[in-house]
Amino acid sequence: MKKEDILTKIAKNRIGAETLETRNSDSLDFYDISVWALKEMLEQAYEAGRKAK
Repeated sequence: MKKEDILTKIAKNRIGAETLETRNSDSLDFYDISVWALKEMLEQAYEAGRKAK
């Protein structure tokens, strides 16, 4: 799985983002998330990168 696909999957599962592409719309490009949700997403991305090596 490509890096972009992994990151999109994490974002979709945690905050419901369908894509990480810029869509030039505030309601589609900005999310109100908690710091613990951000931390969880960063940890998942870190683990995915660690496992890919």
